[in-house]
Amino acid sequence: MPDPLVVATEALADGRLTRRDLRRRYTKLHRNVYARNGVTLTAVDRGRAAWLWSGRRATLVGHSAAALLGSRWVPDDAPVEIVHSRRPPPNGITVRSYELRDDEVRRVGDIACTTAARTAYDLGRRLPLESAVIRVDALLNATSTTPPAVLLVAAEHPGARGVRRLRHAMELVDAGAESPQETRLRLLLVRSGLPRPVTQVPVLDGRGRVVRRVDMGWPEYLVGVEYDGEHHWTGPDDYADDIDRLEFLAARGWCIVRVSARQLRSERPRVVERVRLALRDRGVAC
Repeated sequence: MPDPLVVATEALADGRLTRRDLRRRYTKLHRNVYARNGVTLTAVDRGRAAWLWSGRRATLVGHSAAALLGSRWVPDDAPVEIVHSRRPPPNGITVRSYELRDDEVRRVGDIACTTAARTAYDLGRRLPLESAVIRVDALLNATSTTPPAVLLVAAEHPGARGVRRLRHAMELVDAGAESPQETRLRLLLVRSGLPRPVTQVPVLDGRGRVVRRVDMGWPEYLVGVEYDGEHHWTGPDDYADDIDRLEFLAARGWCIVRVSARQLRSERPRVVERVRLALRDRGVAC
């Protein structure tokens, strides 16, 4: 697939584009950086455009680093964040004044960005709690980074702003979350006083093989909670497959509480009560 971004002076110099091509087929993003018309730029594209604007010298941080590191669910319109000496930045680019240690920077291809642990540290200390947990959950899910590695970064920056907020977020993160809504559902349950669930609970068949997984739950009590959002149904056979799956889980004694997008959005107390009742039925005092 053709690169959606070009550095105008380079493309004109090597003959890839004429000035007429540039005017007709591209839109200026930043000085000397253009995007091909009709292309929806991802968070990675927009971070890369900022890196090109910097003369390929900037380090991507925050949301831009998370996207480059493979984190899912970073919105296309997430803030574009870099560390760079060139100021002031154009509209659409935020330049952070972070002091980065050498071991907090890595390269993905040609682009410098903060490591996953440093990126999680920055997101966790700057964002509101729920947003921080969602972003860090996704980053941990996409990388091999762990909460202790993130807290180790915090220990290297004593007195930094937002560290208390970061520590609170790190108490709640879980790399098993596979969507922002799963994170929101888990946070709702934990912050409502229920025991913390395990994520991505494996369910075995009669031969001891993992054949199913439950989004989150309490395997010792065979109670699970699953979010059924838009991603749940992706093909014509999904409904039948889901029936088979629920029958399989029920046959092994599982009680599954299913939560829809509407329920998570507007019926939160009822969601908590349904899960609480399911746990109490299995002898959990909560």
